[in-house]
Amino acid sequence: MTTTKKNPPYALWLGLAAVAAFLAWGLFQAFQPQRLPLQGQMDAQEVNVSSKVPGRVGALHVQLGQTVRRGDPLFELTSAEVQAKIAQATAAGEAAQAVAAKADAGARPEEVEAARLNWQRARTGADIAQTTFGRVDAMFGQGVVARQKRDEAEAQARAAQQLAQAAKAQYDMALKGARSEDKLAAHAQARQVAGVLSEAEIALAETRVVAPAAGQVSKIQIQPGELAPQGFPVVTLVKLDDAWAVLQVREDEMAAFAMGSAHSGDVAALKRQVSFKVSSVAVMPDFATWRAARPGGTDLRTFEIRLRPTTAVDGLRPGMSVVFPPL
Repeated sequence: MTTTKKNPPYALWLGLAAVAAFLAWGLFQAFQPQRLPLQGQMDAQEVNVSSKVPGRVGALHVQLGQTVRRGDPLFELTSAEVQAKIAQATAAGEAAQAVAAKADAGARPEEVEAARLNWQRARTGADIAQTTFGRVDAMFGQGVVARQKRDEAEAQARAAQQLAQAAKAQYDMALKGARSEDKLAAHAQARQVAGVLSEAEIALAETRVVAPAAGQVSKIQIQPGELAPQGFPVVTLVKLDDAWAVLQVREDEMAAFAMGSAHSGDVAALKRQVSFKVSSVAVMPDFATWRAARPGGTDLRTFEIRLRPTTAVDGLRPGMSVVFPPL
């Protein structure tokens, strides 16, 4: 007679317990928050190049993607208004210089000579009037002429003397030339007009715009023939040597991104890892918040983290994605 051997009951229970533990672990992991990698984006310093004066774009010396050095010509404007201001200021400057030169030179020799001759003529007339008065006065003393005649002769002598004095003053003024105040005013007027001309020439120089820094042309907003308002960015340069990665990090995860901390990120466009160092931490606006991780909690602020490459990386451009491992 044979007997069937049965498995011990505890083996079955052990297997069921193992399956239950595996299921419980799976459910626990399923409900755990998933730690996702952090994805950022490369950014770089941009320089918007505009003109201080309005005008029409006459020439464009660069193309999209072109690399320029500081001082390289970018574009030129044509402005009839600036040219007119220069012409006006030039003419006004010449007139002001002529007035100043006239004040310095004084009266012309012919004017001085004419003033001297007028004085001499007036002096001769005064001498004759005085002699005539002496004769009439003597005759009045003899009772030959009336007092009226004597008084008229005396008045004429005084008038002739005063006329001679006025002619002498005109002659002296012609010799001395313009007053010092007039000379100062004339020279001040000349300097003022020179300043206006200098301002117009500066405006003309501003129509020829050069690159304020080295970089690559990333945008051209206005084409030749179009009007460029004052201060409008015609060309935008991007400085590829001044690039950084931008991350948005919730404040409960910021401990890993302290100032100066080092991190490695994958740049998919370059298919390589790049080493970065945190260079800036700034809070984002109030609306950039994250919801609470559990019910009843408070919202958590989001911070913008900037990370700069520790070494120069060829081909690293704005807009490229950078993926950092989960914290």
